[in-house]
Amino acid sequence: MDALIDGYRRFRSEVWPAERARYEALARFGQSPQTMAIACSDSRVDPQTVFGAAPGEMFVLRNVGGLVPPYEPDAHYHGTSAAIEFAVRVLKVKRLVVLGHAQCGGVRAMALGPPPEARDFVAGWVEIARPALGGASGDTAPLAAIEAAVVRLSLANLRTFPWVAEAAAAGRLTLAGFRFDIETGVLSRVDADGVRPVE
Repeated sequence: MDALIDGYRRFRSEVWPAERARYEALARFGQSPQTMAIACSDSRVDPQTVFGAAPGEMFVLRNVGGLVPPYEPDAHYHGTSAAIEFAVRVLKVKRLVVLGHAQCGGVRAMALGPPPEARDFVAGWVEIARPALGGASGDTAPLAAIEAAVVRLSLANLRTFPWVAEAAAAGRLTLAGFRFDIETGVLSRVDADGVRPVE
């Protein structure tokens, strides 16, 4: 805990003074981010850092693998779907971004099998991404290709939400996919045509 408290103290002495007016405005007027980022929980890939976003500029959802499940309104718990609904229907974000990354443990767990200690929830969760394998197995397809395919799958699943599809069709919402390479720091756009580094 000492490291966390030290980090807070640095925040209060170095960041807070420069950002105080922003935080006060966010407290007074509420949030109105233009972008929602759906990303992996991996500690090495923070969407706000990758995209250089300031507090209040990005509504962020993180889960194992940065996965979006298909639209399934039922009595089960749907934390990811609830966050998407809040962002699109309440906050009315203009952009939905899926951010995948290199060396993704969630994608690896889906492709090659989860660690034995992570079978209560992780094993079932990463099955959402199974269609991204197509006919390949995790042993034969390069992990980078699977990571990009998982981003495409999450984008496709986003379009199964009727209010996402409707907002996108009306031009009120843009969907985009990216993959971040941890080692090189290169961000690439992922779309149906391939994976291309952002210039």
